[in-house]
Amino acid sequence: MGRWRTHYFPVLAEFVRNEREDMRNEIKNLRNELHSVATDEILEHHEESVKFLLSYTGPEDRVTFVHRSLLFITELLLSLRFNEGAAAEESPNLEQRSILSVAMNTTPTEEDRPNKFETVLQHMDSGVALFDVAGNLRFVNVQMSRMLQAPRRALIGSTLHGLFFHPDLTRLTRRNFLRIFRDLVKERRLQAEYRDSNGRFILITISKIEELNGDYLVSMKDVSEYKQIEQTAFQNDKLAMLGKIAAAIAHEIRNPLTSIRGFIQLLNPYLMEVGKQEYGRIIISEIDRANDIIYEFLNSSKPSAPFKQRVLIELLLKESILLSESEALMNNCELHYEVFDPTLIVAIDVKQIKQVLLNMIRNAMDAISEVQQSRKGRIDIVARREEDFAVISVRDNGKGMDELTLNRLFDPFFSTKEEGTGLGLSVSHRIIVNHGGTVQVNSQLNEGTEFMIYLPLADKKE
Repeated sequence: MGRWRTHYFPVLAEFVRNEREDMRNEIKNLRNELHSVATDEILEHHEESVKFLLSYTGPEDRVTFVHRSLLFITELLLSLRFNEGAAAEESPNLEQRSILSVAMNTTPTEEDRPNKFETVLQHMDSGVALFDVAGNLRFVNVQMSRMLQAPRRALIGSTLHGLFFHPDLTRLTRRNFLRIFRDLVKERRLQAEYRDSNGRFILITISKIEELNGDYLVSMKDVSEYKQIEQTAFQNDKLAMLGKIAAAIAHEIRNPLTSIRGFIQLLNPYLMEVGKQEYGRIIISEIDRANDIIYEFLNSSKPSAPFKQRVLIELLLKESILLSESEALMNNCELHYEVFDPTLIVAIDVKQIKQVLLNMIRNAMDAISEVQQSRKGRIDIVARREEDFAVISVRDNGKGMDELTLNRLFDPFFSTKEEGTGLGLSVSHRIIVNHGGTVQVNSQLNEGTEFMIYLPLADKKE
């Protein structure tokens, strides 16, 4: 295939698609390549290119496209013959008849409409685009144009280089195009995942198909739902592994620690005699901390079958705040609670849900203590009804969290605290889910965080 055929289509598409008339340089360059090409060959290729463009054009634009394509071929051929000095009278007449024939053959008809197979390809859930060996965009379906957030008529005929600077594409999309091109040319990687401006995960696959004369087929598919399923499965795997670890270490470590603690207490009188009682206190403190970690491991695998009983939300909050008041005073925090509906009743395992509330209140205190601020720390606990759920909100004015921390907040072993185990929120989340509820988190850096616990309201028959 002549080199001029590769350049002909993008120049024609740009001329037809846009209303700018200043394309003399492009046409001049194309004319130089067509210097020795027969007129019939040019007209035949022009006819094929126009029909291809019309297949992507709406009914309202087809007449305009045909008109502008005639202007293009007329100007191109006349400039070619003028430069060649063709003065024979029969040549223009021959060209006029040929151009008229092209015009008749490219006039929009009912037959130009895509068949049902083309319609399926256009509306499949994957985006599909086809680039020729020179990097010209030859085909793009509806889904691909939606993913790129640009109309198809503005894309067809664009070169790969032109897409890097295309005005209808977002900056992030153009940057991803550059990354795809780099992966293809330099790293020979033909499949990769990218994230678009809306946060969606897009799987891009590039295939070189011999049946298409070596053209490159590019497909794009939104795999955000699959990523979410994958992350959920990975989370379940980690929780299952956590349960096995908890069961294994409980029996191996807890009993020896209890024995060590007992012997240290027996040695306390001797340590006091030599003035080393502080060593005993530190050893007991560290043993207690190790026991606490083991306890959290055990709880991480336990909350699967809550022992439910009916309880007033107001009573649950009062007891939780009563247990947290002294610690709040030590951390210079104010605790405030409000129940908008005192009749809210839920069927829960009181011990487990109280553990969740105490854990979130303690986390709020820690977030407040990490911020150097002139204002006093404040934790607001609010309960309200929302359809068939009781919603308990725990809001603080602490340091807040960034998006990366929010995405991993309920992962086992993930913690932003130096001495944290990363199990508290993971266990809390599992408890709430086992009660048929959900947890939502809103947070802003340097402003604070809000946890919202949704628990199903108790059935009157329960």
